[in-house]
Amino acid sequence: MAPSRPDKESPAPSLGPGQAVSGRHALREQDVLWADFLALAASVVNSLEKSVQAICDGRFDLISEVENEEEDSDRREVLIELECLRILALYEPVASDLRRMATVLKGNRDWERIADLALRVAQRARKLSRHPGAMAMPEPLKQLARDVLSQVRASYRALASRDPAAARTVIAGDTAIDARYRALRKQFKDGLGQHPEQLDAWLELMNTARNLERIADHAVGIAQTVVYLEEGVIIRHTPAPRSADG
Repeated sequence: MAPSRPDKESPAPSLGPGQAVSGRHALREQDVLWADFLALAASVVNSLEKSVQAICDGRFDLISEVENEEEDSDRREVLIELECLRILALYEPVASDLRRMATVLKGNRDWERIADLALRVAQRARKLSRHPGAMAMPEPLKQLARDVLSQVRASYRALASRDPAAARTVIAGDTAIDARYRALRKQFKDGLGQHPEQLDAWLELMNTARNLERIADHAVGIAQTVVYLEEGVIIRHTPAPRSADG
């Protein structure tokens, strides 16, 4: 004879004291790591602001600060990754906690790369200023630098507020950045054709623009992780929506 079934579902087993304490410890450590991650991101935004000042305003005196901050970003990026891996191994988080740790791992690398590229941009600007027969920094390149900085700032705000709608706006804005970069490349190639004696300077300008475009790509990567964090959707290989003005 088959055993009788209970009229009601059995209640889920309650957590024992040890499990509850472990859960609180896990959440607290994840919160501390998240705060460290956001602090790194804020520091990188600050470094990029100085790099853009070097490009747009000739503030080459700030480059030594960017160099020191880039070294600090490298150190912090390693520590954050190690702590994230430790938490994953020790607590085996699931659902939203797991997505938050995945966001830290992915975004951590993006922010470190932005710091590295910000330093390269600042150093190239200084090198251009010292080049024999130095040309003025082209205004379209300055505008690209400002636009990229705006994208990175917006990406940081979306991350800090965990706002997927704001993150999607960043992703959509990348279309305009790409278009500006392509126009700059054409302009620089035309300039090189007209003034081949300034080959080195034109190549430095092209590489500066390329580094700025790559920074914008990392800002998009960070925005994509915000969407994943809040919605559980991976959109890395989904075509970006058109921006409102595009």
